Amino acid sequence: MAEPGGPVRDPETVSRFVEHFAAQLVEAGLPRMPARVFAALLASDTGVLTSAELGEQLKISPAAVSGAVRYLAQQHMVSREREPGSRRERYRVHGDQWYEALTNREAVIRRWEDALREGVTSLGADTPAGRRLAETLAFFEFVEKEVQTMMERWRAYREERFGRG
Repeated sequence: MAEPGGPVRDPETVSRFVEHFAAQLVEAGLPRMPARVFAALLASDTGVLTSAELGEQLKISPAAVSGAVRYLAQQHMVSREREPGSRRERYRVHGDQWYEALTNREAVIRRWEDALREGVTSLGADTPAGRRLAETLAFFEFVEKEVQTMMERWRAYREERFGRG
């Protein structure tokens, strides 16, 4: 398998990696088809593939590609772009896809925190349920602060190791 301007690689080896990594993503909770599409994009040298290329490589229908990309775009794991001079879309995985996905999770955690605060107030901070909710809230607040600190360290580490920010 050769991407334009890229080295020639054994398609079977690439396919085995894509399916193995996708299986790991599925184990972590990602739906199967988005996991396969994400792994295929990640394994491409350019990080960019069209719907037809994804369908051919993964042996899936255009509808399956479309649904997977929709899910991945909602999770901020891929972006859609138009091919220059064409109506065809291509899909891109970015080097910061993990940061984007984690940042998206932070928004979810903040919504959970708001709901938990409301629950503590509604149930009473001095009740067993209220104390349990307060402890859960404290956990999410702790995680949110730790993720922010960790991402700052990650950016510095990435800059040092890969020379980009």
